[in-house]
Amino acid sequence: MQFQRLRLVGFKSFVDPTEVHITPGLTGIVGPNGCGKSNVLEALRWVMGANSAKAMRGQGMDDVIFAGAADRPARSHAEVSLSIDNAQRRAPQPFTDSAVLEVSRRIDRGQGSTYRINGKEVRARDVQLLFADASTGANSPALVRQGQISELIAAKPQNRRRILEEAGGVSGLHTRRHEAELRLKAAETNLDRLDDIGKELETALTRLKREARQAEKYRKISAEIRALQSAVLLARWKEAVQARDDATAALREAEVEVGRTEVAAAHARTEALNAQEGLKPAREEDAVAGAVLHRATLERDRLDMAEQAARAEVERLEREAARIAADLTRETAMAGDAESELTRLSDAVAALEAEIEAAPTRGPELDRALEQAESARQTAEAEVERLTSELAAVEARARAEAARREEAETRLARLEASRAQTAAEREALAPSETPEQAEAEAALARAQSDLAAAREAVEQAEADRAELARAEQDARTTARTLEDKLGRLQTEARGLAQLLARGKRDHPPALDSVQAARGYEAALAAALGEDLDAALDPAAAAHWSGAEAAPPVWPEGVAPLSDHVTAPEALSARLAWCGVAPADRAPHLSRLLPVGARLVTAKGDLYRWDGLVVRAEAPRPAAIRLEQRTRLSEVETEIDQGRPALDAAQAELKSLTERLRSADEAVKAARLVPFTLDKAVTTARDRVEALARDTARREARAQSLDEALARLDTEIEAASAAVAESRAIESPATSPGDLRSRVAEARTAVEAARAATAQARLDRDTEARAVEGRTRQLHTLTRERHAWSGRGQEARTRLSALEAEQATTADQLKVAAQAPDQFTGKRNVLLDTLTAAETRKKAASDALSVAETRATEADRASRAADAAASQAREARAGLVERARATEDALDLAVNRLREASQLSPEALEAKLSEDAVARPADVAGAESLLSGLEREREHLGAVNLRAEEEVGEYADRLEAMRTERADLTGAIARLRDGIDELNAEGRERLLAAFDIINDNFKALFEALFDGGQAELKLVESDDPLEAGLEIYACPPGKRLAVMSLMSGGEQALTAAALIFAVFLANPAPVCVLDEVDAPLDDANVDRFCRMLNEMRNRTDTRFIVITHNPVTMSRMDRLYGVTMPERGVSQLVSVDLRQAEKLVA
Repeated sequence: MQFQRLRLVGFKSFVDPTEVHITPGLTGIVGPNGCGKSNVLEALRWVMGANSAKAMRGQGMDDVIFAGAADRPARSHAEVSLSIDNAQRRAPQPFTDSAVLEVSRRIDRGQGSTYRINGKEVRARDVQLLFADASTGANSPALVRQGQISELIAAKPQNRRRILEEAGGVSGLHTRRHEAELRLKAAETNLDRLDDIGKELETALTRLKREARQAEKYRKISAEIRALQSAVLLARWKEAVQARDDATAALREAEVEVGRTEVAAAHARTEALNAQEGLKPAREEDAVAGAVLHRATLERDRLDMAEQAARAEVERLEREAARIAADLTRETAMAGDAESELTRLSDAVAALEAEIEAAPTRGPELDRALEQAESARQTAEAEVERLTSELAAVEARARAEAARREEAETRLARLEASRAQTAAEREALAPSETPEQAEAEAALARAQSDLAAAREAVEQAEADRAELARAEQDARTTARTLEDKLGRLQTEARGLAQLLARGKRDHPPALDSVQAARGYEAALAAALGEDLDAALDPAAAAHWSGAEAAPPVWPEGVAPLSDHVTAPEALSARLAWCGVAPADRAPHLSRLLPVGARLVTAKGDLYRWDGLVVRAEAPRPAAIRLEQRTRLSEVETEIDQGRPALDAAQAELKSLTERLRSADEAVKAARLVPFTLDKAVTTARDRVEALARDTARREARAQSLDEALARLDTEIEAASAAVAESRAIESPATSPGDLRSRVAEARTAVEAARAATAQARLDRDTEARAVEGRTRQLHTLTRERHAWSGRGQEARTRLSALEAEQATTADQLKVAAQAPDQFTGKRNVLLDTLTAAETRKKAASDALSVAETRATEADRASRAADAAASQAREARAGLVERARATEDALDLAVNRLREASQLSPEALEAKLSEDAVARPADVAGAESLLSGLEREREHLGAVNLRAEEEVGEYADRLEAMRTERADLTGAIARLRDGIDELNAEGRERLLAAFDIINDNFKALFEALFDGGQAELKLVESDDPLEAGLEIYACPPGKRLAVMSLMSGGEQALTAAALIFAVFLANPAPVCVLDEVDAPLDDANVDRFCRMLNEMRNRTDTRFIVITHNPVTMSRMDRLYGVTMPERGVSQLVSVDLRQAEKLVA
């Protein structure tokens, strides 16, 4: 599989849709720091299933969604898709038949990721396994991120071992082993749970057996309690009858007492009414005397108030005259002050106006001086700016020429060194031949033929196994369906049996011996009704004894009910007179019934010969019980028919399961063969491809070196011409020193002009402030003069008004002083009238008091008689309620007795005497005995009445659990065998990968360092799966030592050699190197680039190199530039260097 295209939408800084084409050869990605180059690598890892937010440089996986910029809103989702060429059909099932695979991953903010392959939603694990089978993935060693070289250098040996695991394909085995270990742990947990449940079931079984014995004892005590409860109910009924008789006698006596007290109360009420009639004249006389006295009192109060008002008016007028005199004095002084202040302000205004007219005018002269100083300053500043710009231009030209000359010389030296190195490499490159090519191709053909045969065998075994799996699944479905159906039927049968068993009595009712046809249960229940509860046993109190009865002649359309019912002979007479008819004709046919006959419908309507009609509004208990019995028979028949079918289906399932297990073993064995042969084919193909690539590489390298020499010759000529041209450029006519002195003089002139401008502006502002101050003072004085003039006028006006008010007040005071003397005569006449009214009121009050005393005594006697009558009536009402309560208690006792025993009190007493039930003499003794039995039953605690049935159920569950435990033990053994096989295969793969990587590492180290030696070793454990990986290296001229003792550059080159050695062991479809060349100098970068070129020629891998180094850029086949025209938003531009070279040529 080959990667073709990577598409990003809303991923980190790539907010707009962006495509990166992954073509054969070397693809470079360049750009400034922080523009988003590494986001391309992270997008590739993310779409291949990376699930670590930390690896994506975020706190949460939502951080990969574009978070917004200054002019761009945040996105709600991000999506990355990867197009893969599957023309060779190397993708695993079910994607083998697709020529192109489109793998995409989309994340919505706050909702998680969604994976799709060719538009179909898949699991993250499916995507990870797809790339793992292609020797790549999110954690592939071929995806080298920033800092990974440093991490590899500083990593512990145990962590370095992961590189070997990725190269050897052991990571997938680790995943499968982890899953197997999880299943093993789950199976062991289930086994422990089964053991615990088994122990609990055994304990529960013992407990249920004990509960069954306790339930039997409970039933016996309950039977005794029911008999004694009937005796208690009968005794309470007798007590209720006696209480009713006592209450009736007491009620008759209360009626007599009520009549006597009511007569006495009527006589007392008459006496009270006569006393009230004598009270009315006394009250009227008292009211008239009180009114006369009240009127005289009011007149006296009005006279006092008028006198007080006259005196208060005199005092008010005296205060008003004093106030007016004070106001006249104050206003006279105010008018004098106003006249003096007006004179002073008029003199001040005249003096200030004379001063303003005498002051000289200097404003225009100062403005002209300021304008001239400002013009001089602007001219001086413009000269300084001109000279400064000229100086900057001269200095910039000088620096640019010097830099251009230096750059031309450096470029010429670099080109000459590069040409010498390229020429030496071209001379050292010798032609190569491949004599082993034919032999390698023949070996590859033989291996491919063997592999094809083995794969056909695997496909045949898998086809057989799939057929058996389908058959086994069908059989399992059939068995499960039959088992579920049988389980439901058994559950229904148990429920119906329990419902039918709850009504068991000493004498079974006739209902238990009657069987109605399906659909006629309601008809039978309507025809016989409660009579079905009667027993067939002659010993029962109510029973069917049988009778001889000739069947009636039924009208046309009526069928005998006995045709649809199977019943004992004792019911034949009753059933003979019951007919059944359709519901629509039943009303008409009921009018034709013979005497004593009954007509019913299938839904339960009853029509009797005498006209009684009973509609079937709700199912009758008898009908429900009949339907339950009919359904129980049907269910038992279905259970008997279903058991043989279930046994046959389970036997077939067991046979197919054994055959499927054998087919699984055959498939497993067949799959092991292609694995070994596939390794042989891969080895042969690698050999053929390596030979072909080596020949092509040498030829391509020779051609590339020839083209490079020609290009370098041209570039050296151009560089020599540029050096000569830069040296021939003349110096500028004006020296920078002269310009700097002129700039200093101009700046001095500017400072002087600025000082003159500031002084002129200060003089103008001072003169303007002085003129403005005099004007403001003149306006203030003028406003004060106007204000004082207004105050003087107001004072004169108020003086005139106060003089008029003073004359009016004096006249009013003279009139008010004469008013108090007029009230003395009126007061003497009023006192005589008041004395006569008080004497009359006292006499009327005494007469009223005597009459009220007599009326109060009569009223008290009337109330006493009414109270006695009321008490008598209340006593009667209480006795009425008592009699009613005793009646209710008697009815309640009868109802309870009938509900409990289904008998009348007399019949129950006869039955208890017949059954010889021990009955205490009184209710208290019976209740005491009943309480003792109930306490004995309560001491038994919670009783499980289904204990006997549950004993059988628990025994069956225990047996099934033992069978399940045996199956689980076998599954655990198989899982452990599988884990051992995975560990063995992992060790084999890891050791094979270690040998290959070690050989590659030695060769690459020698190539990178031009000599020296290096090797890898497994340390810290004898088990390869637990061991660590240590790197030992010896650069030319040094001793062999661990990598941590080497210099920084040597460590970086050594780590790069290890990464490429791992890559060569299992080449991935794509290799991404993110700034791997950053810690290397120019010489080592050139070696690194040569090794990259060799990797490209030796494999079909497509390389993506993220770099800042110009040397690395020059070796790329095409370049992608990542820019950030908007802050926080990345864009991608591409250049095909090979195509560009062709266009230039």
